[in-house]
Amino acid sequence: MALTKNERRIRIKSRIRKVVSGTEARPRLAVFRSNKEIYAQVVNDVTGETIAAASSRDKDIAKSKGNKTEVAALVGKTVAEKAMKAGVETISFDRGGYLYHGRVKSLAEGAREAGLKF
Repeated sequence: MALTKNERRIRIKSRIRKVVSGTEARPRLAVFRSNKEIYAQVVNDVTGETIAAASSRDKDIAKSKGNKTEVAALVGKTVAEKAMKAGVETISFDRGGYLYHGRVKSLAEGAREAGLKF
């Protein structure tokens, strides 16, 4: 029997998480994409704490006009600015089992534009 789309994504995500891990020096930028929204957080997996987070549901981002790809770029810029304030410059990108395409790619490029290195 074939896997559902979500089961397939969870398998891919677990393969990625074997390799990608956030440390104090290089935290992980985790992405979650739902049908309507997109969420990103910078996580230190050693201590289990979230350093910075942003989503398309934040008040300043939700007010902005544009399609979902443009909103994802804003989320990337916002999470990068928050991470830079917290003292993070280098991250490892965790695409969460999604293809590096569309909204996920737009979020990553927005974070790069704001100054994060990965």
